Amino acid sequence: AEVRDSSVQAVEEWLGAELRELDGPRWRAVPSLRAREIGRGSAQFVRRVCGSRGLVQRLELQGRLERHSGCVNTLHFNPSGTRLASGSDDLRVVIWDWARRRAELEFDTGHKSNVFQAKFLPHSGDTTLAMCARDGQIRIAELSATQRCKNTKRVAQHKGAAHKLALEPDSPCSFLSAGEDAVVFDIDLRLDRPATKLVVVKEGDKKVGLYTIFVNPANTHHFAVGGRDQYVRIYDQRKINENENNGVLKKFCPSHLVSSESKIHITCLVYSHDGSELLASYNDEDIYLFDSSHSDGADYRRRYKGHRNNATVKGVNFYGPCSEFVVSGSDCGHIYLWDKHSARVVQFMEGDRGGVVNCLEPHPHLPGLATSGLDHDVKLWAPTAENPTSLKGLKEVMKKNKRERDEDSARHGDQYDTQLLWFLMRHMRNRRPLRVSEDHSHFKLAPKTFGTLESTTNELSSFCVHTASEL
Repeated sequence: AEVRDSSVQAVEEWLGAELRELDGPRWRAVPSLRAREIGRGSAQFVRRVCGSRGLVQRLELQGRLERHSGCVNTLHFNPSGTRLASGSDDLRVVIWDWARRRAELEFDTGHKSNVFQAKFLPHSGDTTLAMCARDGQIRIAELSATQRCKNTKRVAQHKGAAHKLALEPDSPCSFLSAGEDAVVFDIDLRLDRPATKLVVVKEGDKKVGLYTIFVNPANTHHFAVGGRDQYVRIYDQRKINENENNGVLKKFCPSHLVSSESKIHITCLVYSHDGSELLASYNDEDIYLFDSSHSDGADYRRRYKGHRNNATVKGVNFYGPCSEFVVSGSDCGHIYLWDKHSARVVQFMEGDRGGVVNCLEPHPHLPGLATSGLDHDVKLWAPTAENPTSLKGLKEVMKKNKRERDEDSARHGDQYDTQLLWFLMRHMRNRRPLRVSEDHSHFKLAPKTFGTLESTTNELSSFCVHTASEL
């Protein structure tokens, strides 16, 4: 009993550590509306509304976009926010008129395996879409104004999965890609051979496979990458010399993870709206905020916790026009929004029946976001709830996530390959229509949320026995 009590107390202390007090509300509806009516502050009205905590606390599910037949791995609004692109394990991309809940265009991407990202290139009139996938291909889709896909073509090839693309904010023809082969490509669609190898990311002599890449929106020469180790690396495209510090401008890492013996890696990183900050989400660890102007080796500024990032390559994002909040999915199926300054959870929503929320895409101009995960649909959220959230059940879920994380770490260490678990979970999710018959001649996953790593692994083992011929 004493051991249990001390364990509970330790979790409570962990949840309460590194938190600050919430500031008072920065936006009040009635005074703001009155000022707008007489022409005062109208230019900033929408930005203040979108960044207000009161509206974040009123987010609720508005509807679902249903068209895909596989897990939805990527969401991206066009610059004006009128269209939403989604890509899936079904190898297709759908362009949505999300406001009308209607698919305007659906096409085969030409990829041979799971589509991981599909993004509208800026200033292209929404006619050029860049895509990457597990097959390592970087492809371009050319769309017409009459809602059809004219063609898709390969412009680069990684020797491993390519998880992320990084757009240059003002360029309709150039972007970066990162792959598990540790290569970063600079792709310029104006060239006969569009792909140029920018850098091979290494730690010493060892290549570091990449899961994520992002261009600094305030200084597009700078880009950050993260992958199969604990370091956020920032490069300057003008100064990459692989013979000097492997070409790295500077590296960041939480100080307690620098000498970690576990296989810590970064699943996603993003710059803030003005490039001054960097968010990095670590597998089965927490989310950390860095000041991008700090010197090489600087520690984190804020830590966001309570979610679980283990079963898939989880995304993270800023929310709000001035990056006021941090948003992430979780293996528990919930969506978390933290106040950036205080690191306190201000919104907590059930996001995916399949148990994992991976992708979170805030609308570029309106207070709302789109999310997706192991479910085959896209979910739309808007601040229409009559009352702010009570965060019911939050503390219990956060404690459960922490407890399972610690138990898995103590019991298994690095015994299980995260990539294998990820692949099998997706495969299992896609097989949910199957069912176990009375004579056990057919096998099906029970429609439940995945629990601890141990229960997931047991289910995976049983699944593999029954589907060995397919795998």
